[in-house]
Amino acid sequence: MKLYHALCNVGKFRTVFDFGGREVAHWFPGHMAKGLKQMRASLKSVDCIIEIHDARIPFSGRNPAFQETFDVRPHLLILNKMDLADLSNQERILKKLEKKGVTNVLFTDCLKQRDDNVKKLVPMVVEIIESKPRFNRDENTNYCLMVIGVPNVGKSSLINSLRRTNLKKGRASRVGGEPGITKAVLTRIQVCQRPIMHLLDTPGVLPPKIESVETGMKLALCGTILDHLVGEDIIADYLLYSLNRLGVFSYVEKYNLQEPSDDIQYVLKRIAVKLGKTQRVTAITGVGNITITIPNYTAAAYDFIRTFRKGELGQVMLD
Repeated sequence: MKLYHALCNVGKFRTVFDFGGREVAHWFPGHMAKGLKQMRASLKSVDCIIEIHDARIPFSGRNPAFQETFDVRPHLLILNKMDLADLSNQERILKKLEKKGVTNVLFTDCLKQRDDNVKKLVPMVVEIIESKPRFNRDENTNYCLMVIGVPNVGKSSLINSLRRTNLKKGRASRVGGEPGITKAVLTRIQVCQRPIMHLLDTPGVLPPKIESVETGMKLALCGTILDHLVGEDIIADYLLYSLNRLGVFSYVEKYNLQEPSDDIQYVLKRIAVKLGKTQRVTAITGVGNITITIPNYTAAAYDFIRTFRKGELGQVMLD
């Protein structure tokens, strides 16, 4: 009876997310514009473009400037963080990308110590390059690749994973859990000896105008836009809406809830209570000021979002 009641409640949950007329901030700092300019200037020495994107949003948020600017070179799309994505419909993803003209696709988990798909990258890239004219680089026996993508999708992690796999060497690019770690186009980094192959790491570049608020929310949820630009509260609410829409109710057990909920304030209060996230505030009363302890909703929202990004709420497909 309890399960029946919970399922009835789920049927009443939101089917559309109310963005409240808000607009996602146009996050295009100076280092992004400068980085894109440097990337275009470096194209002459590049044999192949490797674009990395988050596997949870294979169709949302890819920068159209990449396709417009870099289509002059062979292109490989890497959908990284596959360990966090629900890939049960992988064929559907590949077919939809093929309709958009993207035929070379590889799924990876670059943080994994040994990812078999990363091993496929070098032979795949060589085959892609050799299938097309190299023009002014035809006589070169070594290869130069450029890694591009929106922020925080794993570009530096890919470089480090390739070095670990092919050269048995440590990391060459700094990795972080928030966007904006790589600020400039770096020097060439060797990632393979046979054949000799170098990669150019680049800063993450978002489009100057994100195509829709929904796309912006998906990017924010995956950590591609800095949280404070959108607001942790709205990201947490969109996360709850998305999990419920996908039928992923792992948050119920994670945070000791009685049943799935569509009320973000209730969920965050329960998270704050479970984690002991409280704050002391001053309340003004008719007989003087008193200090009271209330749940810290911001800290709870941050934990909810971080738990999702770490994959602790299960694998999801947001597109």
